[in-house]
Amino acid sequence: MQTTIDPHEVAKFEAMAAEWWDPTGKFKPLHMMNPVRLDYIVTQIAAEFGRDLASDKPFEGLRLLDIGCGGGLLSEPMARLGATVVGADAAERNIPVAQVHAEQSGLEIDYRNTTAEALAESGEQFDVVLNMEVVEHVADPLAYLTACQQLLKPGGLMICSTLNRNPKSYAMAIFGAEVVMRWLPRGTHEWKKFITPDELFDLISKAGLNPVDRKGFVFNPILWSWSTSARDLSVNYVTASIKPE
Repeated sequence: MQTTIDPHEVAKFEAMAAEWWDPTGKFKPLHMMNPVRLDYIVTQIAAEFGRDLASDKPFEGLRLLDIGCGGGLLSEPMARLGATVVGADAAERNIPVAQVHAEQSGLEIDYRNTTAEALAESGEQFDVVLNMEVVEHVADPLAYLTACQQLLKPGGLMICSTLNRNPKSYAMAIFGAEVVMRWLPRGTHEWKKFITPDELFDLISKAGLNPVDRKGFVFNPILWSWSTSARDLSVNYVTASIKPE
């Protein structure tokens, strides 16, 4: 079976597995960014599937895959909103961390140590694929995104976020986060693997999906907070795309 897994990248996240739910630990940047990520995801899903977010379980009946789920920072809120969630990660040590936390939270989430390619090969299908901060860590982005496309039902939605490749992203995501702030261990990211928004839209289109939206996630160092921007995609950004029916 073909795989786009980069063993070196997986090993980096294996080493940090136990810290997923520590908001002051190595995943502090993700905890800080999570509210704006969730707001974007929830808004896109509700719009695509005509769901009322004021209802008790607005995503009931939707099957959702969180690929590269880590400790479950996105899988858990999706389950709370009523979705049937499969959380998949190539880093084996992330899975028990996620399972224990979901159990403690009273949530039923199907966590698996597997890959997008293996899930696609087994014929799994989902209404939504969350593909957050993964594409910059794989060996072959197009093959990986094609597997994600195969995992979507016709009319399904993929949310994909990553890091832009430019001098500012190097300064913020690598020098700032890894060297100055020491939020992440040195070497967590490889700048040359970052992908520009135009490159990602091109890859998504080649994988057989229709890109429909993109926004930036912007960190304000004065307010120490994240926000969503329609214009500033210079460092972190997110895209939405649809599988044609």
